[in-house]
Amino acid sequence: MGKIYLIDVTNRDGVQTAKLGLSKLGKTMINMYLNEMGVYQSEFGFPTTRHESHYLQENLKLAEMGVLQPIHLEGWIRATAGDVERAYSLVPNIKHLNLSISTSDQMITGKFRGSKNKEDILAMTADAIDAAKSNGAETVGVNAEDASRTDTDFLLRFASIAKEHGADRLRYCDTLGYDNPFTIYEICKLLAEKVGIPIELHCHGDLGMAVANSIAGAKGVIDGGQDAYINTTVNGIGERAGNADLVAVVLALKKSRGLAKKYKFGMPIRLSMAWKICKYASYAFGVPIAINQPGVGANAFAHASGIHADGVLKDPKNYELYDFKELGRGEPEMVETGREICSGQYSGISGFRHLMGKMEISFKNRDEAERVLELVRYANVLAQKPLVADELRFIAKYPDIAKELMTIAPLT
Repeated sequence: MGKIYLIDVTNRDGVQTAKLGLSKLGKTMINMYLNEMGVYQSEFGFPTTRHESHYLQENLKLAEMGVLQPIHLEGWIRATAGDVERAYSLVPNIKHLNLSISTSDQMITGKFRGSKNKEDILAMTADAIDAAKSNGAETVGVNAEDASRTDTDFLLRFASIAKEHGADRLRYCDTLGYDNPFTIYEICKLLAEKVGIPIELHCHGDLGMAVANSIAGAKGVIDGGQDAYINTTVNGIGERAGNADLVAVVLALKKSRGLAKKYKFGMPIRLSMAWKICKYASYAFGVPIAINQPGVGANAFAHASGIHADGVLKDPKNYELYDFKELGRGEPEMVETGREICSGQYSGISGFRHLMGKMEISFKNRDEAERVLELVRYANVLAQKPLVADELRFIAKYPDIAKELMTIAPLT
């Protein structure tokens, strides 16, 4: 029986969301939390983009140090040999890649405007996979953009070519949220059976079915005899109406009727990280968690109706499908209502040492404290908000990494 793995794309699809974004430190913290949660892979950025190169290389360094382990760090690029070569020129030690190309008639016609046909799509994909493998990629995923609107026979050909050239997975992209749980189950089961390749489910929420489609698609893949990889984002943040929400996907697989008994995660998932990662993403993106968000919304465990309140007080299982403590909730949170010393781009050494001392972080000498303070100032400039405790701890523990994260080499 195949297993289910999570590939989180917050640091790629999430940051592509219009009007939103993350600092490089913010993206690094997301990777740290995903690793702690047990997510198999983070699509951590764009290795063909110059301003990402320092961030990508430093996160790969954290992986080499054992800090970001066992999570895989994978870059997203277009499925062209040229993009592969550029990726390896900017980030030579990248080990995992996802190569993306449009496969539907709509996009081949509407985007390429006659410059490419289906045979060109197949040839470009094969060349890109060959280039990635020859450059030393350990795993290569191939993305069929707009797969849900792609002719089935062509999608089968595309997947077969990808497998023949050594692709490790096919990403089935429901790019416009067009599928429903019934259609995505059938097509993903067919792909798994006919092609015999593990399949990723990349679902969007344009029709409000991203989580349901991801679960149904994964079920189809496993029923077809292959491992399934579900793409998620923290708090569902993604282009337009968003992607499949990380916590909702985990809850569905762990708690939904009959699923947990048959469909298993390939890696242990620490659901207790849910509250921490969702709160951080909300802060870093500047987007409040929806009041009715599964598991982490303000009303997820709130009861007002007399019947509900009476029932949950007698036995929480009457009106709660899972316990709030499972998601890492329940601890009191301290909120300053009087004097507060914050980190900022204009912070001084006295206030900074006071702030770090409250977190039981000390420095060998004043020079070390001033060096870390300078990095904290830069981090505040980039984030344009006070840093949270985990960010401050990260900079103090890995100052050299933090320095490179905040370094951008402009064009000369």
